[in-house]
Amino acid sequence: MKAGSITAASKQLHLTPQSISGQLSELADRLGVELFRRVGRGLEPTDMGRRIFSYADEIFAISHELLEVALDQASRQSLSLRIGIAGSVPKSIAYRVVEPALRLEQPVRLLCREGDLTLLLAEMAVHQLDLVIADRPMPANLNVRGYNHRLGESDLTVFGAPELIRALSGPFPALLDKAPFLLPGEEFAARTKLIEWLEKRQLYPRIVGEFDDGALLKAFGQAGAGLFVAPTVIADYVIRQYAVRAVGRIETVTEQFYAITTERRLLHPAIAAIVKATQHELFGQAPRSKTKRMADTD
Repeated sequence: MKAGSITAASKQLHLTPQSISGQLSELADRLGVELFRRVGRGLEPTDMGRRIFSYADEIFAISHELLEVALDQASRQSLSLRIGIAGSVPKSIAYRVVEPALRLEQPVRLLCREGDLTLLLAEMAVHQLDLVIADRPMPANLNVRGYNHRLGESDLTVFGAPELIRALSGPFPALLDKAPFLLPGEEFAARTKLIEWLEKRQLYPRIVGEFDDGALLKAFGQAGAGLFVAPTVIADYVIRQYAVRAVGRIETVTEQFYAITTERRLLHPAIAAIVKATQHELFGQAPRSKTKRMADTD
C-alpha cells in the first residue's frame, strides 16, 4: 500500500510480483475479507483493507521498537528511577537533588513527574513512584506508609530586577515596606513564616500577585513586576538565570527539603546516592542515618 503498486513493492522487498499477489490472496482467504478491489487496470485497498493495513503497520512498528530495545545493551542494563517532585520545590533545586543519580556508574533512566504533593504520595503508595521530593515532610494525616529523609534546609534571599531595586530607597529590610512583592502560593511551605517575619517587623509590601509556580514567579520578578524570595542555596543560579540582584537575606526563615520514600533503609542505589550527595554537597551537612515515619515528629 505504501509502495503504490505490487510491482513497486516487489522491487523494494526483492520478491516477484507473483509471490506478493499470492501471499495477499492467501491472507484475504484466511481473513474472509476483500483487501483490494480492481479499479481500471490497477488495484486500490478496500475500507477493510485500509483498516487491516493500519493494524499491520502498527504491529511492525512495535516489533521494530522491541528489536531495538532488545539489542540496546545500555537500555537493558539501565536502572529505572521514578521520581515525583512537588510543585513547590524550585526546579533548580530539584535538578541538583536528582543529579547525583546520573553520576552513578550504572546508567539511570529517570521518569520525573511534577504535581501536588498529596497526589504524588498516593502514587508512591501504589508503587508508581520510587521517591517524592518535597519542601515539607509527609503530612501525618495521610494513610500512607512512608519515611521522611531530611535533605537539608536553606534560608531565603530577596531578589529583584536591577531597575526595580534602583527605584527603592533605604536599607534592607526597611525597603520592603510598600515595595511591590511577588508572594509564593499557599503550597510554599515557608509562606506563613515569611508573612509572619514581615508583620513582626511592621513591613507591609504591596502584594502584586501570588504564584503557585515558582518559575512563573521568578519570570515576573525578572520582568520587574516585584521583589521575590528564593532559597539562598540557589542564589547564584537565580542571579545568573534571571538577571536579577540580591536585595537581602532573611536568615530566620528557612525552607526544608525532604526525600520521601517507602523505605526506612535506602535500598535503591540511586535514591541512596541522591540523599547522601544532597545532604553533603548541596546543603553542606553531615548525612543523617535516621529517618522518620509519617507519624513521627521532629
